[in-house]
Amino acid sequence: MAARILDGKSLAAQVRTAVKREVEALAQRGIRPGLAVVLAGDDPGSRVYVKNKVRACEETGVRSELYELPASVSEEALIDRVLALNDDPDVHGILVQLPLPKQIDAQRVLETVSPAKDVDCFHAVNLGGLLAGRPRMLPCTPAGVMRLLEHGGIPIAGSHAVVIGRSNIVGKPLALLLLQKDATVTICHSKTHDLENVARSADILVAAVGRAKLVTGRMVKPGACVIDVGVNRLRDGSLAGDVDFASAAEVAGAITPVPGGVGPMTIAMLLENCLRAAGAAK
Repeated sequence: MAARILDGKSLAAQVRTAVKREVEALAQRGIRPGLAVVLAGDDPGSRVYVKNKVRACEETGVRSELYELPASVSEEALIDRVLALNDDPDVHGILVQLPLPKQIDAQRVLETVSPAKDVDCFHAVNLGGLLAGRPRMLPCTPAGVMRLLEHGGIPIAGSHAVVIGRSNIVGKPLALLLLQKDATVTICHSKTHDLENVARSADILVAAVGRAKLVTGRMVKPGACVIDVGVNRLRDGSLAGDVDFASAAEVAGAITPVPGGVGPMTIAMLLENCLRAAGAAK
């Protein structure tokens, strides 16, 4: 079986086109969505992610400002920067790029971001809204996964979805979104017994743990939809997801590639959140 590719790159381009139209419509009302990106330190991966986000803003007309801080920045100085952005009426969305330097309590910084400007949806208030089924905004990567599933015509209601990974950024919020669409959801993690058999029971299998090629074809139910959230840099410099694409694609019915799958959708959903925040602010 040759799996159908769920092309996040092309879908993200459609989303960006729609965002650009909405940005132009807001401009007629004197509103220009503004995103502030705070980058602390010199993590190479973070710089790549930020560059892609800033470029996406430029393409869609969203105003972006990058605030670069040294790796030696104190926690209080970083929080002061966030508080200043909270008070800036021209900033509708604030994104604090992770990971932060080791001396910084990342959770404290993220909780400092105003929930109304929390376009990553990391604040406890926004996560609580998601749990209650009344989200202000949706976490970018989980929202991107859901959009890919829906656009790809993947049945969700009544399906068994297995999410490998329990982070607050992807695993937990994605499980909630799948549950809200009437999937039966299992969350797996490092303590899960017999992961291979649990994974093989999934109609929708999501890998989001940050371990290269963890999920192999042996773990995939024939015809299942496989969503690969992971992006891992191998020793030879190449990228690989959490799924062994070659073996999984022989068994799955549909699969996302790395790169070109979930990654572009994450940025597309960030733009939608920034647009939503700007609209709500006026």
